[in-house]
Amino acid sequence: MTNPSLSYTFAARLMHWSMAALVLVMVPVGFLMVQQGLPRPLQNTLFIFHKNIGVLLLVMIVLRILYRWRRPPPPSDLPLWQASIAKLTHAALYALLFVMPLAGYIRVRAGGFPIEALDAAGIPAIIPKSEALAGFAKAVHFYGAWAIAILIGLHIAAAFHHALIKRDGVMARMWPPRE
Repeated sequence: MTNPSLSYTFAARLMHWSMAALVLVMVPVGFLMVQQGLPRPLQNTLFIFHKNIGVLLLVMIVLRILYRWRRPPPPSDLPLWQASIAKLTHAALYALLFVMPLAGYIRVRAGGFPIEALDAAGIPAIIPKSEALAGFAKAVHFYGAWAIAILIGLHIAAAFHHALIKRDGVMARMWPPRE
């Protein structure tokens, strides 16, 4: 790709790769922390990490959505069918990146559990304790975890397909985070 007007801005790249790094840690930690037989101290550490990074990711995705609203992505020279699929998968990823930490927050707070960083900052729970609400949010978070894992896998596979097989510069639009 030789047209720099098709590349994402430095800020968009920084947000993408910062969130990608955190999400690529959060997904396996989330699946691991609920496994039976883990030593309780390790499980507690994983839960604390997952909850607190989840809050950070919620703030980051809100900022990222606002940024994208103000600065839409650069135009693409992909065929219409590929651009449509990319747009759909990106919309689904953005939705899940918002829903997952929100559902996690609701599950934790409605379940009566702490979120250590928020508690330390004196930020009160805005969700009342409710086992029914906690159960619903837990189910959303569980199924969302599988959906986001699948979408991330597809996203990474598409990026590598464009970078290594097609060599059409699509991945270069977002990588590396330079400027």
